[in-house]
Amino acid sequence: MPTWQQAEGAFRVGGRWSSAGRRVLYTSLDPATAILEVAVHKGFNVLDTVPHTLLALEFSSETKVHIVSRGDVPNPAWLRPGAVSKNQQAFGDSLLRVHPVVVVPSVVSTHSWNLLLDVATATDLFTVTSEPFALDTRLTAERQARGGIN
Repeated sequence: MPTWQQAEGAFRVGGRWSSAGRRVLYTSLDPATAILEVAVHKGFNVLDTVPHTLLALEFSSETKVHIVSRGDVPNPAWLRPGAVSKNQQAFGDSLLRVHPVVVVPSVVSTHSWNLLLDVATATDLFTVTSEPFALDTRLTAERQARGGIN
């Protein structure tokens, strides 16, 4: 069974910043953005019905982290929701060939950041701690259908 360390999803289908065949972990700099990233792809209900674990990464060296500002992104449309282009994936692939850890602006939450990890070159750069994750049930569709979020 694939684990998060294998980056199986990105490997199989690619991601916003990487093409298929490349093992890249898509993470976030903060838990709230991570929750939104999962919810935008799978919905809040899956966070309430399927067990999830919140991981925290501690890096041994910040010198290996490359930050991509909004102005560094060649096409501003890449930072908006929508279809991902092959050029966008190629841009991310080129960054990940040079930098094992890349921070990019989040598309889901425009004031937040995602952290991309090239599995082949970044795994020795951090340690991981984990804790069970429990969604605030006010975010589920069932709760919203009964009268909204209070």
